[in-house]
Amino acid sequence: MLQRLRDFFRPAPPPRLPAVPAGTRYYVIGDIHGRLDLYDALIGEIEREIAADPALEPRVILLGDLVDRGPDSAEVLARTRAWQAQRHVRVLIGNHEDMFLASFEKPEALRHFVKHGGRETILSFGLSKKRFSALTIEQLFERLPALVPQAVRDYMAAFEAMIIAGDYVFVHAGIDPERPLDDQKRSDLMWIRERFLAHQGPLEKVVVHGHTIFSRVMDCGNRIGIDTGAFRSGVLTALVLEGDQRRVLQACAQGAGPVEVFHGERA
Repeated sequence: MLQRLRDFFRPAPPPRLPAVPAGTRYYVIGDIHGRLDLYDALIGEIEREIAADPALEPRVILLGDLVDRGPDSAEVLARTRAWQAQRHVRVLIGNHEDMFLASFEKPEALRHFVKHGGRETILSFGLSKKRFSALTIEQLFERLPALVPQAVRDYMAAFEAMIIAGDYVFVHAGIDPERPLDDQKRSDLMWIRERFLAHQGPLEKVVVHGHTIFSRVMDCGNRIGIDTGAFRSGVLTALVLEGDQRRVLQACAQGAGPVEVFHGERA
């Protein structure tokens, strides 16, 4: 009887923290949006960490929106392909890749793309600003396939929609909280916002996402948002997951100043 009372009043063990598979370290990079300068700085720091701790198995995930808004979208795509040749790097498709691919289908989709950051992407593939301004949407639509090689389009079309590792799920925008992970709509994974962000209850796994810009890493327990608006803030964020531990790397640039990498969020 006394033992039962002791067991009754014994404090419950603390809940197990979310974790990635043992022996791995995940580097999860938020929306790059054509900021090659910030992306290169993060790659350099990540590679230095990997070289210093070769026993761990590194995994890199890009949360999508590599393109648009910033000046170097074509170069960001090329840099990612080069990194994949030497490192385990997986890329999620974002709504901006979705818009980019759709812009090859019809002029109205191209018009929508251009209004939402696509102008900068098209310029990054070698079209001059003067020539861009002189073209109608219909003329640009005719010229676009020659500007952007089919291999680049095929590469983006092969980006993944969802990645699961341990207690985490990685997507670009979020998930539909009313659907199980194995029944999500691809469009939601790229585009969802309010229904996902407003959900405060538990989810199947902790969702790590980009898409919605926050001034800081937004850890809400059931989800972690790491899009810190690189194209306008000059801050590109990587979430580092190892076991049940989390930390942050940030590449930061102010104006034309040098890019600095911070361990932890910049104050």
